[in-house]
Amino acid sequence: MATTTHPTPPPMTAEERKVIFASSLGTVFEWYDFYLYGSLAAIISRQFFSGVNETAAFIFALMAFAAGFAVRPFGALLFGRLGDMVGRKYTFLITILIMGLSTFVVGLLPSYASIGVTAPIILIGLRLLQGLALGGEYGGAATYVAEHAPHGRRGFYTSWIQTTATLGLFLSLLVILGVRTAIGEAEFAAWGWRVPFLVSVLLLAVSVWIRLSLNESPVFKKMKAEGKGSKAPLTESFGQWKNMKVVILALFGLTAGQAVVWYTGQFYALFFMTQTLKVDNATANLLIAGSLLIGTPFFVVFGILSDKIGRKPIIMAGCLIAALTYFPIFSALTHYANPQLESAQQKSPVKVVANAETCSFQFNPVGTTQFTSSCDIAKGFLARASVNYSNENAAAGTVAQIKIGDKTIESFEGAGLSPADFKTKTAEFNKTMGDAIKTAGYPAKADSAQINIVMVLVMLTILVIYVTMVYGPIAAMLVELFPTRIRYTSMSLPYHIGNGWFGGFLPTTAFAMVAATGDIYYGLWYPIVIALMTFVIGMLFVKETKDVDILAAD
Repeated sequence: MATTTHPTPPPMTAEERKVIFASSLGTVFEWYDFYLYGSLAAIISRQFFSGVNETAAFIFALMAFAAGFAVRPFGALLFGRLGDMVGRKYTFLITILIMGLSTFVVGLLPSYASIGVTAPIILIGLRLLQGLALGGEYGGAATYVAEHAPHGRRGFYTSWIQTTATLGLFLSLLVILGVRTAIGEAEFAAWGWRVPFLVSVLLLAVSVWIRLSLNESPVFKKMKAEGKGSKAPLTESFGQWKNMKVVILALFGLTAGQAVVWYTGQFYALFFMTQTLKVDNATANLLIAGSLLIGTPFFVVFGILSDKIGRKPIIMAGCLIAALTYFPIFSALTHYANPQLESAQQKSPVKVVANAETCSFQFNPVGTTQFTSSCDIAKGFLARASVNYSNENAAAGTVAQIKIGDKTIESFEGAGLSPADFKTKTAEFNKTMGDAIKTAGYPAKADSAQINIVMVLVMLTILVIYVTMVYGPIAAMLVELFPTRIRYTSMSLPYHIGNGWFGGFLPTTAFAMVAATGDIYYGLWYPIVIALMTFVIGMLFVKETKDVDILAAD
């Protein structure tokens, strides 16, 4: 890609504001749809997977959620190719229709009790469609906006697209909380959960109407008029080393680190608050929403800054600072959100005595594996209960034991038990362990009176600021890395592998790391290592792009 010197860019025109608004609104809407499912996974499991026991139902619901992440790169390939051959406008018009209609149908879909196994089959099919559509939406919106932006303002223009994922999450949390508050928890669980899905059709109608009124990207039109379009975007993007090399660098030197910082600052922070620190869902969601409200303007701040000093310094700084400060920030979250838990961890150490060969790394991205060894059962319980523990190896053939102070509790071997017996044994073991850790001072949930709301909000806002640093300039940089004829295809794949796989599986990977080691903070090593990898590769091999002229001949 060529670089050149440009005069000071003119003020934003009405047409450019319309482009940004239409692209951002549609992408907010698509992220809103996507997050609804994750937030309502527990209710959806009861509605659509009630043919199996409660635990299995939740596992299947999480599988369906994971499916949406898994297929995002395939959506990037499908719609990226279409966008580079047919046009940006029509492609991301298709993606929003697929996403919006799939979401609306979820709100109408009869439950398992009404139509049996057909209900979960249709639901999973809809989730796959949503994931495919999301895989095509981001690349289309980012490319479309960037190709309308004047040189020197692409970081600013595309930074509005970067606010959309956060705003979509924020909007979904507010709608769910509002409906829950208005009709009550019982009614919400029975039928009210459908309302957030159904009202999305209004957003769909507005988004489609606005997008229909837009013109095609001027850069794409110029390329087509000159006959320089690619006839085989996939082959050219991934079959030619000169382009494939840039795709690989974009993945490992930009989007992988960006993704783990993004998911740590929003998804994992919420997971840590609710699952590890046992803060009630309503309080945790409000705190996350507050941090998003404060932090979201910084997407635009860092987008503007990237036009002045470059994209790369800001993204690399975000990855590095996040990696260096995650441990103290999450330790502070424990201190301010659940001081009782912090005290119990210090005063009542726990030890698991088990044969190391029977202990699995409990990585379960789609929720299908059941861990049945006595060691896995013991460690799984302690990890879910946020109990730190040390490990001691035992002789082969022995059943795992948990030592809590001067008390020893024996786990059980689940292999070979019938599902009913395994469920009974698990319930008995969980009760015994629950009583023991309660006696040792481990709280069942965070005491709301002891939560330091201000300091928790400060910590969460800092995490969101890191997100804005790595995410605010990334769209402009990805657009500038690739030539017009293959831009949509080439930028979409590394973005969605990074965010769909590296980021999407972060909570599951972190839980497995915590269960394996006994340290509730050990899962942070996953985003730290990935962020540092991106920092090193990015600093050494990724070139600055802010001065690239995307209007120049490819």
